[in-house]
Amino acid sequence: MKPKIQIHKDLQELSAAAAQLFIESAANAIAARGRFLTALSGGGTPKPLYELLAQPPYRDQIQWDKVHVFWGDERCVPMDDPGNNYFQARQALLDHVPVPAENIHPVNSELEPESAANDYAQVLKDFSEAPLTFPRFDLVLLGMGDDGHTASLFPNSPVDESSPVIAVTANYQDRPARRVSLTPLVFNTARQVIFMAVGKSKAERLASILNGDYHPALLPAQRIRPNDGEILWLVDESAAENITSS
Repeated sequence: MKPKIQIHKDLQELSAAAAQLFIESAANAIAARGRFLTALSGGGTPKPLYELLAQPPYRDQIQWDKVHVFWGDERCVPMDDPGNNYFQARQALLDHVPVPAENIHPVNSELEPESAANDYAQVLKDFSEAPLTFPRFDLVLLGMGDDGHTASLFPNSPVDESSPVIAVTANYQDRPARRVSLTPLVFNTARQVIFMAVGKSKAERLASILNGDYHPALLPAQRIRPNDGEILWLVDESAAENITSS
């Protein structure tokens, strides 16, 4: 499905739009299937979204006991490390809403990357929908790096697209990545994928991803193409300055 693009004035406006979409996705999933499966992203961009969802009126519009929370990627660091995506989401959102502890499914990031990936693959399998060996997520939240990466799928880094979860140990920013990431195999079965990208530093790569030729090895965010779902880019004016309408 062709990506949809929404351009917002700034991160605050974008986050409010994302919060409303999160609420709508949760309500639709719970009405249709009795639960809402979402995969969160890390980094600074989604933090305002999480903070909005943690407070009225947004918090009160979600049936938190039917929400199951997963992560699209994770750093293999202690689970209380400030760089840990689960820890960030806990501080901004999960500690402030009545989601049952058993509905929160973090990566065991204190394991070595290969072990953590294998462990998380089993976690996903427990929520799988045959014939898949992983869940079909109702909503996946993703970001985009200045280099075009998403989750922990980095430029020129091999991706085993037959596995739902991979260990990422290649060098990134001149040091071993030591991460775990879901793969396009999982992301592309989602019912809805929302990318969030803000700032002028994203403008060049964002235009290449949306308007340029298909070069997924160089621009991993291009790998995300849901087979039977919606993909939406929420971007601010600075990030969107090079996008051309088609």
